[in-house]
Amino acid sequence: MVSSLHMDNDVTRQMQEMAHLIGRFTLNDGIHATAIPSLSLIRASEISQPIYSVHQPALCIVAQGSKLVVLGRESYTYDRTQYLVASVNLPISGQVVQATAEKPYLCVRLDFDSNQIFDLIQSPAAMQSKPDNSTQRGLFVSSIKVPLLEGIIRLVRLLDTPEDIPILAPMFIREILYRIIQDEHGHSIKQFAVQNSHAQHIAKVIEVIQSEYDKPLRVDQLAAMVNMSSSSLHYHFKAITAMSPIQFQKQIRLQEARNMLIAGSTDAADAAFQVGYESPSQFSREYARMYGLPPKSDIQRLRHTLQMEY
Repeated sequence: MVSSLHMDNDVTRQMQEMAHLIGRFTLNDGIHATAIPSLSLIRASEISQPIYSVHQPALCIVAQGSKLVVLGRESYTYDRTQYLVASVNLPISGQVVQATAEKPYLCVRLDFDSNQIFDLIQSPAAMQSKPDNSTQRGLFVSSIKVPLLEGIIRLVRLLDTPEDIPILAPMFIREILYRIIQDEHGHSIKQFAVQNSHAQHIAKVIEVIQSEYDKPLRVDQLAAMVNMSSSSLHYHFKAITAMSPIQFQKQIRLQEARNMLIAGSTDAADAAFQVGYESPSQFSREYARMYGLPPKSDIQRLRHTLQMEY
């Protein structure tokens, strides 16, 4: 009980320091790139509308406020007591659900790739745990631990001494990723770095769907490409992404179409055809099901919101 209380106090103290650091480097709302290419700092002074995007592999730690992430039909809420990891590209919606001007939402995001994980899991220390051949969800939320927080804080502090970044940042990032893969959900990341694993095959299929989202989807062809049966591909794809390949493609298509409409480069019918729909009416129905309004009304709402903000 005493050690647990001490750890809670350490986490609170370190989160306060991290919030202070993020606050110094983010004077206004938005996603702020840093001198460390894979590190971003995020600030929001109010609750947001859901933002739809493809979440790339990354670690996200909230120092203040909280956020809701939706993957398929699953919801993940996390705050400064937890961290979130996406291990593969996933279409999600994210919404800041706790933030004020006085206590803004403050978050650290660290991007990574499977090559960094592959390099780590070659070390004997990283492979001490019992091999796990299961296929696990490509996104998870886990309780924050002191060693992980210490590593993140050291990394963010480097922004004060940019001359140290080329040498020390890679070392600190390696430590941070090591802490994650050694945590209770570490296999969710390691599975994508294991040669010829089901997860690695699914990651390849995800790349193809993303790059060819406007083309008809043939599960049998995708399965043959990665030497899997159609049923096995469907099973492992859903285990990782919480949706079927068709549902995954649909979300990518709708996100791309919405981006076109927001940019004002086309109308709804043309956007539908450009992303692969043959029927504008089907596109409108599925768009409304995902975003709550048909295309024209949704874009009007978004533009009104932007005008109110600026």
